[in-house]
Amino acid sequence: MNSLINYLSCAALWLGLAVRAPDLLRHRHDPYLRAICAVLGLAGLCFALGAPPTVGAVNRLSGVPNLAAPITYAAITGYCAASQVLVVHWRGGPRVRRTARRWTLAYAVVVLGIALTFALGDAPVERRTDLDTYYATTPFIAQMIVLYLVAHLTAATVTTVSALRWARQVRGGLRAGLTLIGAGSLCGAGYSATKLVAVGARWSGRDWSALGTTVSPAAAGLGALLVVVGVLVPLVTPRVAEWRRAGRAYARLGPLERALDDLLVRRALRLPRPRFASPATLLMWRRTSIHNALGHLDAYCDRDLYDRTRADTLTATGDPALAGAHAWAAVIVDALRHEAGAGEAPPPAAGTGRPLAPSPDPAALARISDVLAGTVRVPAASPAPSGRTTAGTA
Repeated sequence: MNSLINYLSCAALWLGLAVRAPDLLRHRHDPYLRAICAVLGLAGLCFALGAPPTVGAVNRLSGVPNLAAPITYAAITGYCAASQVLVVHWRGGPRVRRTARRWTLAYAVVVLGIALTFALGDAPVERRTDLDTYYATTPFIAQMIVLYLVAHLTAATVTTVSALRWARQVRGGLRAGLTLIGAGSLCGAGYSATKLVAVGARWSGRDWSALGTTVSPAAAGLGALLVVVGVLVPLVTPRVAEWRRAGRAYARLGPLERALDDLLVRRALRLPRPRFASPATLLMWRRTSIHNALGHLDAYCDRDLYDRTRADTLTATGDPALAGAHAWAAVIVDALRHEAGAGEAPPPAAGTGRPLAPSPDPAALARISDVLAGTVRVPAASPAPSGRTTAGTA
């Protein structure tokens, strides 16, 4: 079970690394991105190295009993250093680089201490899951264990406090991500804390090794899951929000496209609908179809009707945007009727010979669609004095 937790945690963290890797390639000199990718990569490596099958493979291939332990501890220490560097860049300030270098140097000393204490100690019996408690009273090996656990607990605690403190100052996806990272770091602190408790119990003659073999891995796995989700949430949230906005805009243009549907079909003006497309792509497709139809209707548009309807609506509502949308809706309905009645005859000169208002922008298209859908109240246009019949509103 421990191996499954380790490998699943590693996969989750490296999946997060794969998601952030393209950003790192585009902005390889960004220290913040480098720190995030280092945290994800090293955390995944820690879980991979800590799995009992990996421990056995490293020990067997090296020929040194328990060599996997200092290698894993060094990876954990590297993760701690990356976490602290990430926190430093989160905080910002004038001394970011200096503080980051100090943390990196401090944990480099810890790595050196791990290597030195392992070389001085004696751990002849291979222990794949309970080395911390088994050798808790062995000279130098015990110091190595305490050194890496204290370093990890320090990093996890600082990361937890910093992430949760910053989360109170921001909103949206960043706040959710920081909260998750803080919770994940708290679980990471639980990992080292429970191992320290188990080691302390061993010093007092008690056997609490189950804390280190069951509770600690579970806390570490949950922490890894929360951290990777927390890192991904700020990245994914803007995209999800963009898709939601595009989806709402796409649905809002539905009444306008349905009003133009007969023309789009008869004149083959609609492009093939894209398959498996994002909401943004579908929105662009719908807007393109609408603009194709409006371009074809340009010769049938009546400028007098547009001006008259706009003036009447502006007088009644005082809203220029609504007046323009109402005028466009009336002109479109009128132009569709005349275009359909013309059949295959060539189109007449555009309207009264004067150019119509500029083609509506995306916001104007949405308002026109609202008028056609009847979701906004607009006054009726005044009757046309000329022989050409005006269009009512939808």
